[in-house]
Amino acid sequence: MFLKRLSRNYLVGKDPRAPLFYREQGNKKFQEKEYMGATVFYSKGVSHSRPNTEDISLCYANRSAALFRLGQYEACLKDITRAQVHGYPERLQHKMMLRKAECLVTLGRLQEASQAISDLEGSFTARPTLATPQSQVLQKSLSRLKMKLQEKENLIETPPAVLSTACEEDMGLRERSEQIPSASSSVRLCTDPLKGRYLVATEDILPGQLLVREDAFVSVLNPGELPPLHHGLESEWDTRVTNGDLYCHRCLKRTLATVPCGGCSYAKYCSQECLQQAWHLYHSIECSVGGLLLTLGVFCHVALRSTLLARFEESGQVLKKLCGKIGNKDICLPESKNPMKKFPYDLGGESGENDKSIETPIPGCDTNGKYENNYNAVFNLLPHTENHSPEHKFVCALSVSALCKQLEESSMVEESSLQAPTTGLKSSKLEAAETPALCAELDIWGVAMLRHMLQLQCNAQAITTIQQTGSEERIVTDSRQVRLATAVFPVTSLLNHSCSPNTSVTFISTVACVRASQKIGKGQEILHCYGPHESRMAVAKRQQKLRSQYFFDCTCPACQNEKHRIGTGPRWEGFCCNRCRTPLQGSNVLSCGNTPCMESVRRDHLDSRLQDLQQQIGMAQKLLRKGQLEQAVPLLLGCQREAERFLCEEHTVMGEVEDNLAQAYAAAGDWQKSAAHLQKSLRVVELRHGPSSIEMGHELFKLAQVFFNGFAITEALSTIQKAEKVLLIHCGPWDDEIQELQKMKSCLLDLSPIPGGPSM
Repeated sequence: MFLKRLSRNYLVGKDPRAPLFYREQGNKKFQEKEYMGATVFYSKGVSHSRPNTEDISLCYANRSAALFRLGQYEACLKDITRAQVHGYPERLQHKMMLRKAECLVTLGRLQEASQAISDLEGSFTARPTLATPQSQVLQKSLSRLKMKLQEKENLIETPPAVLSTACEEDMGLRERSEQIPSASSSVRLCTDPLKGRYLVATEDILPGQLLVREDAFVSVLNPGELPPLHHGLESEWDTRVTNGDLYCHRCLKRTLATVPCGGCSYAKYCSQECLQQAWHLYHSIECSVGGLLLTLGVFCHVALRSTLLARFEESGQVLKKLCGKIGNKDICLPESKNPMKKFPYDLGGESGENDKSIETPIPGCDTNGKYENNYNAVFNLLPHTENHSPEHKFVCALSVSALCKQLEESSMVEESSLQAPTTGLKSSKLEAAETPALCAELDIWGVAMLRHMLQLQCNAQAITTIQQTGSEERIVTDSRQVRLATAVFPVTSLLNHSCSPNTSVTFISTVACVRASQKIGKGQEILHCYGPHESRMAVAKRQQKLRSQYFFDCTCPACQNEKHRIGTGPRWEGFCCNRCRTPLQGSNVLSCGNTPCMESVRRDHLDSRLQDLQQQIGMAQKLLRKGQLEQAVPLLLGCQREAERFLCEEHTVMGEVEDNLAQAYAAAGDWQKSAAHLQKSLRVVELRHGPSSIEMGHELFKLAQVFFNGFAITEALSTIQKAEKVLLIHCGPWDDEIQELQKMKSCLLDLSPIPGGPSM
């Protein structure tokens, strides 16, 4: 009952009063020309609307107008179609149809545009009562559009480039491993009594080489860091923007034109196809317990969805075997105490006294020794039951019990093949396909879910994305990495940890791409960082993090070297002597390492000084966000002078100040000063993370933008080349920043620089 009360704080149902509220909020944003915010509010209105109502048609139509202003013409056309399907009022059709014709003309779909214009003219002729001032404006717009269409028809245009099949194949693996289909043939799976399963190189591997390309077995969009909206606030409905408003809940594609579930207001998708697939695979069960899932957390949600997806496994049906033959045995026990120890390796044979099934040497592999991205591999990820605290295990068990009870009460177990909520659009074959029923023994499903919850602390992978921060109008991009979803990747989970790894992991929707970040010799282990990286965290903090979350002590070379290094901490947190700029050393009292100087100072004094400096920087950042450059720049210059008095040149705060100054001068259009400060920030990043790090790639990208906007052609081309070289290693050729760099390079090569003249 307590959990039910908590779950009511999440407004996941459809409130018939909400569409009008959100539409009005969207209209306000639209009038303020904040079209991005307007689309989000219209989408919220759509998600609360019932199909085939005026509410949903008006929200779709209004959203199409905002999308048109954002230049998203294809999405605009789709919303126009949706508005019409859901019964958009006849009295308002003309304005929307004119928008449709404008989209078609802009996209170069001239035959369709001509037909749309002809239909619009016919409607004006058929209804002379439309001779109002508003209709006269529409007719003038129509005349202008006809002239634009005529101009387009007189031009011979090159059709837009389409991503070829060959290009799409370049995003995949060149040669697949026969042992691990999601991995390259350069990779082999091994096992060891001490380190367990791990991957090694079967040949010499070059930086940037794609080693693993794996679609998540299961992924759940993170709801965001915002708490549920409590009653008693100014508005009854949530006006905050979260990941759930911007990304598809199935494929994680970023979209402003979401299509909502017909049964709840929370689940939203990028297309009708994603909606139907999600409903068929898992959302038919999850829809009625959305509030409880948000209350219990993303791990519980991943655990439920994993078991739901297991119903579609055609070979080695683990849960059917659970229901059929292990009864109430505890599959969450440690391997050493588990009475069903042979089960993970025996998915094909019958159990009994004369069991002659073949046990494969590596857990998760099938009888042929193949390790695939399937439920068998997920089930065999270690739960580490013996290492979890009693409190953690209790919370996991309580969460699963509450979820099972709610599922039982909702009668979803017996009626798992319910029809999808009406969407007003034509259903697909997938929607009509039979959905496998849940096992009648819900306690068996609960035990499987509990095992998955215990697995997730060590085996869950955060799917991250790069999001732009600051205003949409900012010319020079500032970005940050955000956690988009929580997922399980059975193959990627095989990678062991190093604080100085030899791979980088990036994501395209729900697909993880593991690339070599440095040369890897034949027979060398392929390693991944679980989070605590040597360039981001001191060795003591790394060891504490790894021990508490992953239950091991790291002995990688980075940790061994740092333990024996004499000093007071990471170099990016270091203080320097005010007189000679030599790094200070010590514990409570820091002394200058330069013998003739012998300057000393208490650490708490320096910490207090650093805290004051960070507060000043925070104030300057607020001024920057408000566009108050005249106040922000002097404050930042003062912070720069203060930082140089007591911080080492590679201190994180030094780089932060220079980066903020670069942003300020870029906003003012002073590209030369912006580039100078960004180059100083770049040196800090290079000293801390290394010249070939992903962080270096992002900073070089920003510097290329500054040079490009300042028409410094030579410097821009040189920086673009450096940025491409670094980003290709970590992200591959289809990364957004690499695509942008290539556009900038193409534009610059068309220009002719003045020989011997100044660049900027």
